[in-house]
Amino acid sequence: MSNVDGTWNVTTNTPMGAQKGTLTLAADGEKLTGTISGAQGATDIQSGAVDGNDVSWKLDITSPMPMTLEFSGSVDGDSISGNVKLGAFGNATFEGTRA
Repeated sequence: MSNVDGTWNVTTNTPMGAQKGTLTLAADGEKLTGTISGAQGATDIQSGAVDGNDVSWKLDITSPMPMTLEFSGSVDGDSISGNVKLGAFGNATFEGTRA
């Protein structure tokens, strides 16, 4: 089992305020799969990758407008944190703890 596997309570610090969600990740070699659920429901992550403690994935959202969010971060024990590219709207950060 990879140390990125599991359920994470995450907060993404967006320009519209903190967005809380639940992130479930599973690594299979260098491939990362999972879902993120929050106020808009659950969405599967896309293009997930894992390299040691480093993780990345994309998330297609439709609200408040259609865009692809690009997450990149790392796991440190029971913490996860990193950056999110918000399409044309710059960058945000995210952080979380193992559930």
